[in-house]
Amino acid sequence: MVTDAAILEAVGEVTDPEIPVLTIADLGVLRGLHHDGDEVVVTITPTYSGCPAMDLIRHEVELTLQSLHVNGRVETVLSPAWTTDWMTDSGKTKLRDYGIAPPAHSSRSLANTPVLLQLSIRCPLCGSPNTTELSRFASTSCKSLWRCNTCKEPFDHFKAI
Repeated sequence: MVTDAAILEAVGEVTDPEIPVLTIADLGVLRGLHHDGDEVVVTITPTYSGCPAMDLIRHEVELTLQSLHVNGRVETVLSPAWTTDWMTDSGKTKLRDYGIAPPAHSSRSLANTPVLLQLSIRCPLCGSPNTTELSRFASTSCKSLWRCNTCKEPFDHFKAI
């Protein structure tokens, strides 16, 4: 018999097909696990409504359950909506090491705090705060495109939501 903790650990290692250095546990997409009779139900939440990666993530989770010989299914939960605050610190470090600037705290998590002003995004390549946003939209809807004015390299920024 496979324990719930072992199932969560194995399923949590499924990677994001758009950013393969991140697991669904790193992203906070993996919400949990519960039992429905003799069936294990793994719950996930998409980062964005209509995120094309979710079909592949669902399939990979199902394959992981099969490899563990677990009778299970995947359920998508939309509420509460995913937030970048659910990303692990390890996930944010992996993003930076991969060349993508990680998100700051979302506005939702700062609802009852003073307004924080973020003047720039730090370049994940050289660390310089001297950066410029080139486009609010990048290779995926969860990222924006920036350029470092110090090292002159373009980079993606994972948007905070």
